[in-house]
Amino acid sequence: MNQVHIQEIECLLVLAEELHFGRTATRLGYSQSRVSQLVAALERRVGVRLVDRTSRSVALSRFGAQFVEEVRPAHEAFTSVIVRARARAGSGSLRQLRIGFHGSVYEEVTEAFRRLRAHHEVTMALSEIPLGSPFSAVLDGRLDAAVVELPVNEAALTIGFRFPPQDRLLALATSHPLSGAERVHVEHLATLDLLHPVGDAPDYWKAARVPRSTPAGTPIRSTTGITTAQEGLALVASGEHGMLVCRPLAERATRGDVRYLPVEGLDEPSQLGLIWRTDRAYPQLTALARLLHQEFTRPKATAPLPA
Repeated sequence: MNQVHIQEIECLLVLAEELHFGRTATRLGYSQSRVSQLVAALERRVGVRLVDRTSRSVALSRFGAQFVEEVRPAHEAFTSVIVRARARAGSGSLRQLRIGFHGSVYEEVTEAFRRLRAHHEVTMALSEIPLGSPFSAVLDGRLDAAVVELPVNEAALTIGFRFPPQDRLLALATSHPLSGAERVHVEHLATLDLLHPVGDAPDYWKAARVPRSTPAGTPIRSTTGITTAQEGLALVASGEHGMLVCRPLAERATRGDVRYLPVEGLDEPSQLGLIWRTDRAYPQLTALARLLHQEFTRPKATAPLPA
């Protein structure tokens, strides 16, 4: 069957109410001949007469009455969807946010997602993004926002929420000579081969992940790139590399062949940020930023002291 046009359906539905070609034409802003053409076209597509018309009266045929009864609910539902879509477009509203992330998602983040869904009727589509490409998917519109490591110095991007700073730890294989220490000094990084993220991130962002040199000026070697944190931990476990990670990742990625050590003298902490395109600051994104602020400033419950 040929494709039915929405104008033909709308015309038949109005005609079913008016049972008069002149009044139908007035309501729709068409000429009477245009109304006749649309009804005739729909009848040809359906393959049966829908309207009985004489010089004195207009009435739906038996099949036409059944057709109208069946098609009207679908048309009303379709119209409602269009109206809601126009309203959301006018207010910059979205029903779903596409959020990218590195590594893992904190419990406070998932709680903020739950509250956004409950109170704003917005769902989340989550996807892990390559470790070394924190901005690309947001900048080109494939994602609405992303939770990535700072710094972010891109004019086209807005930092909607800054997560609390976290310590950076050194991941080493348990077989590595330094792994038996309680902590390592930042100058020890020059004795290691640190893993670095691979991707299209700007140089300033990559340098924040893996320093080029120690505070004393000794170069830090980094010969191998990674695209995910789990890939990095697997390489660390092999004993040939070290990797700087944030404390939350260390707490969530415990393994028997990797040890995480504090780095004395490493002043720059790790900090995540929720980012989005500056020209696409949807209300749902700013609502999510507010909810994240509430979650991360909420007093934490503490266990009662033993009697």
